[in-house]
Amino acid sequence: MNKVKVALIGAGQRGEVYTDYALKRPLEMELVAVADPNERRREKFKAAHGIPEENCFKDWQELLSKPRLADAVLICTQDKQHFEPTMQALKAGYHVLLEKPMSTSPEECLLMGQESEKSDRIFSICHVLRFTPFFTKIKGLLAEGRIGRLMSIQHNENVGYWHHAHSYVRGNWRNTAESSPMILAKSCHDMDILLWLAGDECTHISSFGMLSHFKSENAPQGAPLRCLDGCPAASTCPYYAPDMYLTENIDWPTSVISTDLSFEGRVKALKEGPYGRCVYHCDNDVVDHQVVNMEFANEVTATFTMSAFTNEPSRTIKLMGTGGEIRAALEKNEIEVTYFDSGYKETISLEVPGGHIGHGGGDHRLIEDFLAMVREGKTSRGLTSASYSVSSHLMAFAAETSRLEKRVVHLPDYVRSILA
Repeated sequence: MNKVKVALIGAGQRGEVYTDYALKRPLEMELVAVADPNERRREKFKAAHGIPEENCFKDWQELLSKPRLADAVLICTQDKQHFEPTMQALKAGYHVLLEKPMSTSPEECLLMGQESEKSDRIFSICHVLRFTPFFTKIKGLLAEGRIGRLMSIQHNENVGYWHHAHSYVRGNWRNTAESSPMILAKSCHDMDILLWLAGDECTHISSFGMLSHFKSENAPQGAPLRCLDGCPAASTCPYYAPDMYLTENIDWPTSVISTDLSFEGRVKALKEGPYGRCVYHCDNDVVDHQVVNMEFANEVTATFTMSAFTNEPSRTIKLMGTGGEIRAALEKNEIEVTYFDSGYKETISLEVPGGHIGHGGGDHRLIEDFLAMVREGKTSRGLTSASYSVSSHLMAFAAETSRLEKRVVHLPDYVRSILA
């Protein structure tokens, strides 16, 4: 087996998740270069992977200005920093695996899709849900006709109150102008999986949602700007930062609040950084609940609900067909199929190493698949090729347009308006 050499642009949490594959399977993948403006992050990857100093760069421009250092590049920068390094990497001859979303601009997404169509390089998007045994099994059940013709889908993304507070109130994806709308930043995975399961292009979309709770008018009386500044609701607030980040557990999400994870380092982060702010006094503007309605060209209809107000992060789905129905829960890796003719209920319990860790096993399988394509020299489109992913991204953009303008969006007209 030929080892695939990989360079990483963006040494954050997602970059660490994907390149961990090189530490677990060093005969298959080697991380040979890293680019990130944060010196501590660069040093962390340098030490973990044995990267030579000359291959540690402060920015992607510096890395890509060098003669090609690897077979492929993983791009895991912030949402608004995806387009330029991706296009440059493809021109430089790298295969590219890009973290979602492709871009925060529909125009840039279309350009990336066009580049994917004409490029002789592999260009895939990290739509990890397609690689989970859970959704792979559901797709197989539909293909086998287990529930007849698929008619409707109900899909829920239960974000989890603490996860939402961490990432979308205090964290990097809290503000549309700085990152992207919630439906794109968090739920483009879900738009993609619905498109895949429905099996045809989305033709019409409508959406409603808003930021209702995480606003200053809902703050407890006397709540300061920072939790450590003497909050009177410390003992009752579920979002009290010390209870979230100053425990013995320094795994995610605590692991991203500082590069110094000592107790003192974390206290300093809460006093000075974004994660110590009161959730009711942040500069967040993304929605905390949203619904999307979809109609597909093959007459399948779908509804999607994203909510911050759940106890645990999870995804649940119900698929309704002419001959039966499927109910399933991703985190439990359980699928129940009910057959109308007999009334029989079949329960499928999937054995997935690590359980729900890594998007239900999808992270590991995504990297495995990408490396196999690079190793085998494939130039045909993979399961999450950028040329496919454009459609689900446009669904997310259209849903946000619908939410803001209070109207049903016809997708073909919406695409034409972008290209005009």
